[in-house]
Amino acid sequence: MSVLPIVTYDDEILHQEANPIEKDSEELQQLIDDMFDSMYNSEGVGLAGPQVGELKRLFVVDADPMSEEAEEPKHGPLVMINPEIIEKKGQEVEMNEGCLSIPGINAPVSRPETIVVKYLDRRFEPRQLEVGGWLARIVQHETDHLDGILFLDHLSLFKRKLLSSKLKDIDAGVVEIDYPTEPKKAKAG
Repeated sequence: MSVLPIVTYDDEILHQEANPIEKDSEELQQLIDDMFDSMYNSEGVGLAGPQVGELKRLFVVDADPMSEEAEEPKHGPLVMINPEIIEKKGQEVEMNEGCLSIPGINAPVSRPETIVVKYLDRRFEPRQLEVGGWLARIVQHETDHLDGILFLDHLSLFKRKLLSSKLKDIDAGVVEIDYPTEPKKAKAG
């Protein structure tokens, strides 16, 4: 297992739709292990394939640290292959979001409080899960990554303009990042 560099927001791969995964393989299982290592190394709670330069419909998540603070149910580390949000329930709730691909920037994003997601687990077994709270938010955020959407895309033009100088600092390399990153060099396949 190894820690992979995280692709930063300005890379075109983060704005492309990821490809469905057709079958299991040793390479896929290795990628999953590496993604967990990378997520934990960067102190993240979710990481999608495109964020490590892999245009695959896959993400890993471990919302337990956030869920524990909010006194929500724990689900442990999860692998979601080809996830599809099939239902959104409840009110839209605004919460601050951040992203490993956009280090040092947080902004409020409104999302449904509860979702139902179907996916394949690590063993390619079909699963369906209804979740709320932090896990629902993280699953929606990571699913957006698979559709080429960043949390910045949910913000108003005005809010994005306010963040533009911070984004330029990331581009210029003046933002201190405690994990390996790979700006504008990700492979697309």
